[in-house]
Amino acid sequence: MSVVVVESPEPHVALVRINRPEVRNALNSEVRAELVEVFAKLNADTEVRVVVLTGDERAFAAGADLREQADRDVVGAIGTPATRPVWDCPKPVIAAVNGYALGGGCELAMQCDFVIASESARFAQPEINLGIVPGGGGTQLMPRLIGRGNAMFLLLTGNRVTAEDARLLGLVAEVVPGDATERAIEVARQIAAKPPLTARAIKSSVRSGLDASVQAGLDLERRAYESMFGTRDLREGISAFFDKRTARFLGE
Repeated sequence: MSVVVVESPEPHVALVRINRPEVRNALNSEVRAELVEVFAKLNADTEVRVVVLTGDERAFAAGADLREQADRDVVGAIGTPATRPVWDCPKPVIAAVNGYALGGGCELAMQCDFVIASESARFAQPEINLGIVPGGGGTQLMPRLIGRGNAMFLLLTGNRVTAEDARLLGLVAEVVPGDATERAIEVARQIAAKPPLTARAIKSSVRSGLDASVQAGLDLERRAYESMFGTRDLREGISAFFDKRTARFLGE
């Protein structure tokens, strides 16, 4: 069976599961390569508006597969592709985290637009315990999400945090009892009912604006705002508002 499985639980929603339960969904080269292929297809699929990324009830992903890294030298590390298909996805991506999200798994969750976690979820960047520097965005994404001091504490200690502590830090958007995947699909369904071009424009504005000056970010936002007036969905949304009916957005 494939190490990455794609399902369609709702119209316009794709559910991507990392499927290596025997090693708690550790991220090896095969998983990374399949994620690249899967997200390339989802990006091109106009029927897909929102993606949910998850693992299983025991682990979202318990880090990188250390068996691949044990004998790697500097040249081998340099030759390892730094692929970021989740981060680069233009569509909204929700991480549904049950169990462990450690190391590369935590980084993968942070590459999503937000995280919904079960009460059992645990997060950490334990690479320092192995003499490794996080290589999937941990030193860059975590400070942006939870602040420099909090990020430095977790990165330098390797400590694990609970789902609720992660929510208080700003790493997690919502904590739920039971399976986080069910709630993530529910939220994905809500987002998928919105105008998809607008959702993508909002995501692009936020992502690009965070690395720009406030003025440059405001300019990006303004251009995104103006571009929506060329869409049929904006007309539909305004008409539905005045008609007191549910809007039907087509992504046009």
